[in-house]
Amino acid sequence: MKASQPHRSPPRSEESAQKAHVHLNGQKLQCAENSVTLYLSYVHSVTCEEDTSVSLPEGLTLVEDFVSQEEEDLLLAAVDWSSTNDDVSAQKSLKHRKVKHYGFEFRYDTNNVDKDQPLASGIPQECLPVLERCVKKRHINIMPDQLTVNQYESGQGIPPHVDTHSAFEDTILSLSLGARTVMEFRHPDGRLVPVVLPPQSLLVMKGGSRYLWTHGITPRKYDMVPACDPQSPAHKTAEVGTPSNLTLSKRGTRTSFTFRKIRHKPCDCAFSSACDSQGATPPPPLLPCSHADAALLEEEYVHRVYDAIASHFSSTRHSPWPRVCHFLTSLPAGSVLADVGCGNGKYLGVNPDVIAVGCDRSSALVQICAERGFQAFVSDALSVPLQTASCDACISIAVIHHFSTQDRRLAAVRELVRLLKPGGRALIYVWAFEQEYNKQRSKYLKDENKEGSENHSPTKNTSEDSQEPHGKSSRHLEDDYRPVDKIQDVGKLSVHTNRTAFNTQDLLVPWHLKEGKRRGEEEPVETGKKDKTKDGSKKTSGKSCPTTIKDSKPIPSISTTQTSTEKPKSESENSPAPVFHRYYHVFQQGELEQLCCQVAGIKVQISYHDQGNWCVILEKDELIM
Repeated sequence: MKASQPHRSPPRSEESAQKAHVHLNGQKLQCAENSVTLYLSYVHSVTCEEDTSVSLPEGLTLVEDFVSQEEEDLLLAAVDWSSTNDDVSAQKSLKHRKVKHYGFEFRYDTNNVDKDQPLASGIPQECLPVLERCVKKRHINIMPDQLTVNQYESGQGIPPHVDTHSAFEDTILSLSLGARTVMEFRHPDGRLVPVVLPPQSLLVMKGGSRYLWTHGITPRKYDMVPACDPQSPAHKTAEVGTPSNLTLSKRGTRTSFTFRKIRHKPCDCAFSSACDSQGATPPPPLLPCSHADAALLEEEYVHRVYDAIASHFSSTRHSPWPRVCHFLTSLPAGSVLADVGCGNGKYLGVNPDVIAVGCDRSSALVQICAERGFQAFVSDALSVPLQTASCDACISIAVIHHFSTQDRRLAAVRELVRLLKPGGRALIYVWAFEQEYNKQRSKYLKDENKEGSENHSPTKNTSEDSQEPHGKSSRHLEDDYRPVDKIQDVGKLSVHTNRTAFNTQDLLVPWHLKEGKRRGEEEPVETGKKDKTKDGSKKTSGKSCPTTIKDSKPIPSISTTQTSTEKPKSESENSPAPVFHRYYHVFQQGELEQLCCQVAGIKVQISYHDQGNWCVILEKDELIM
């Protein structure tokens, strides 16, 4: 009897990868009554940069094993999720988690607490020994009087935010129970620090980490964490560029206990630029002079804004554009489609016969895509983690106009072309400077007097009367392009008046959150301002363009200035709606074609004006890889 041979893993080489791709890619597997098609891809090994440790944000402390297993069990058992008595603990089933408040309720309509109406249920007695230990060890100098308990299932997350300054005192304590997760802290200058939160650990936020850095949890079911001794410093912060030192950690059900002290006087912190008590009004930004400046501008006036307004934004983006639908339904069955900057995913289900994947810089919008059953991931449009020449088609709808320099807009086009297979096509839409074209005003200008029209961005909103392509060659349109003379202060961005013609190409466009649309969610250390509505969207079953996608209601942002009144009962009625500002570069006629013609190996098939947008369809040359 021969001894069994040990299992040998195939060699990790390009040859074996190619062989697997040839023999397995596109093959169908029969699983019971279902047929599954395999789609494979591979990448070459990437040279890693030198290891770089990332320091924790100022004022942030992580204390591992702060509670014992017995204490963890006791705390989790103290929370009765079966109770429905909202008057006692203000229990709510929000869109992305279950939540209970003790001591005081955090009001999701005002993003603050009703300080004059404490809840009948104070902080549970089971928590007192833990809090006394926090005071004794000087993690906090006063006993908290408010507790928010949140329960997260695997795959749920919270958009980046800063806790409301006027609601709570400086120190915030967050106890992680049940499962591990990764929380990301981001500084206004763009620095990002991922922090692994093990179960039974205590996160202490003071100073800058509490008042200035945003924090959030990206929605996903797996985290990439250091594969090292949990007691080493690398367990607390990620090591950059060391794939061999990383491993995947599957998320489980995590419960967080967040303790805070209610603030009864206006906040006088040293971070006035981010403080709602001090009437924080950031100065108008300058046009970027470098790649680094551009990245910071886009982080503040594009990325953070969309994370904050994601639910409200999604609720206004429900009807796919007819000409985009036409492009998508013209793709052959089995085509691979990448929607770069997919937003809420309204185009991912237009053609069910293609393999569609989306990506967006906003983790909050990507989570909405996931809730609708679409395949999407978080990614920058300048660096999409897909293999070169892997897509039959790409679309970029209302994305490239958010890049703040010519070089970055060009890089975005080049990235789309990189993804395309030879012969593949890309559709690009950008907001047009010319909102009146061929004696026809765009819907953006037509809707000036409609209620709630101030947030209408024609690039991503509904339109059923798009114009036919005009058939001009890209060279002809390119010759028409002449930069607009700016009337604003040199180097400064001006705030555009909604529903009016543009007078400059680089500007900030306001986004208003109206009353009745200001419901959000909050957890002080991992709060997101998202609402608790249901998403009734469905994928389309045919190739006709879907007319409506139901969506969630709007959310308030933690990053905007809000003014609270002295009257608790009328606070939500009297406080002004938050206003956000998004950066745009609106394109003149011929400018998009001129940009695309700088990319080698493509040709502009057609260009046209569609309801206030300039649009092109590009085709990649057959011999270009």
